[in-house]
Amino acid sequence: MSKINLKDLSSLKGNLKYDLSAGLVVFLVAVPLCLGIALASGAPLFSGLIAGIVGGLVIGSFSGSQLSVSGPAAGLTIIVINAISTLGSFETFLCAVFIAGVLQVVMGYAKAGSIAAFFPSAVIKGMLAAIGIILILKQIPHAVGYDMDYEGNLNFLQADDENTISEIFKAFGAITPGAVVISLVSLILMIYWGKIKWSVAQAIPAPLLVVVFGVVINSLFDSLGWADIVLGAEHLVQIPVANSFNELLSFFTIPDFSNFKNPQVYGVAITLALVATLETLLNVEAVDKIDPYKRTSPKNRELKAQGIGNMVSGLIGGLPITSVIVRSSVAVNSGGRTKMTAIFHGFLILVAVVLFPTMLNLIPLASLAAILLVTGYKLTTFALYKNFYKQGWDQFLPFIVTVVAIVFTDLLLGILIGMGVSIFFILRRNMKNNFSYQLEEQVDNHKVKIT
Repeated sequence: MSKINLKDLSSLKGNLKYDLSAGLVVFLVAVPLCLGIALASGAPLFSGLIAGIVGGLVIGSFSGSQLSVSGPAAGLTIIVINAISTLGSFETFLCAVFIAGVLQVVMGYAKAGSIAAFFPSAVIKGMLAAIGIILILKQIPHAVGYDMDYEGNLNFLQADDENTISEIFKAFGAITPGAVVISLVSLILMIYWGKIKWSVAQAIPAPLLVVVFGVVINSLFDSLGWADIVLGAEHLVQIPVANSFNELLSFFTIPDFSNFKNPQVYGVAITLALVATLETLLNVEAVDKIDPYKRTSPKNRELKAQGIGNMVSGLIGGLPITSVIVRSSVAVNSGGRTKMTAIFHGFLILVAVVLFPTMLNLIPLASLAAILLVTGYKLTTFALYKNFYKQGWDQFLPFIVTVVAIVFTDLLLGILIGMGVSIFFILRRNMKNNFSYQLEEQVDNHKVKIT
């Protein structure tokens, strides 16, 4: 990445080509993640896309974070599916999402975002490394054409009664040859396309080329009559297609505010607000760590932006939203520079669902798996582990425990375990810090000097 002055980042024109390119890549990755999380949450598929649109256009506009990308979060799926069941309808749940947004705005004005300063660096870096490992492990089945688990799942235990490891073994027993061909070609393009010095090659983002080639290769299989290796709909992106404008409008859902006084709605809202806030602050802090320009996001402003986003999402039928590390990592690795990356990705989702959903439904999940595999590798490089090992056990153990805990549980539980270990080492280190004092007698008083 070329070095630029921080002042240059304020130039919209100078950054636009980088942000639009990165926004396109984030859009390609975000669409199946939005759909997958909606499916796992027991919500209408379109609610995930609404959350993706609002996360890009609304939160992207109000946020002060330059590289954070928001959307529906996998970490909230269990809360959402239980909440919909408890409240009895998705419309009543949307009322809770709206109230959660109001609570987040209040927390932003109460300066609750300041708690992000207390997250240990070892835990944040451990979270990033763990997400990298999870992306690699979770995308291997999609790369070989086994698409039973939903896109965007970060939990070790899965809804299909498998876990991350067993899913891989099961996938290799049910390989789809067409997906393997597409994912291998896609990986080669992702790795080597950027090394080609042609100006034309440098102007085309590798992920875009990967998606185009995936569609072309699968179409070629079909035209050649190779029915055994043509990828069916279950291996492709599946955006709901509206046959008319009225049908498109029917995809949007209005909250049932008749249940506004229901105590259970407020219980769900408080839970959503607290978990979404914690996940957002963790992710924004993590994005700041990988920002190549070392900018610091205003956390209280981020909470206000997230609150506004969740209010809008709840009002029009979308899932609850947080900052999402997978999308944000893709934005960073694709060369994004400012929040126009997030805004443009939201705009593209909106245009796609309105104008050309059928075209997007030709994209193989195997192609997108290749993009996420490379993203995962960049998040969990050997150099990162080596660097923390050199810093000593006080840093390395909280880091590695966080990595292992997140990979084998889920994001929030893993973070809590890592925080516990990190706090132990902080207290242990402070107890070992020896000090002495000198008492100097003076005429009217005495002075104590601590060293």
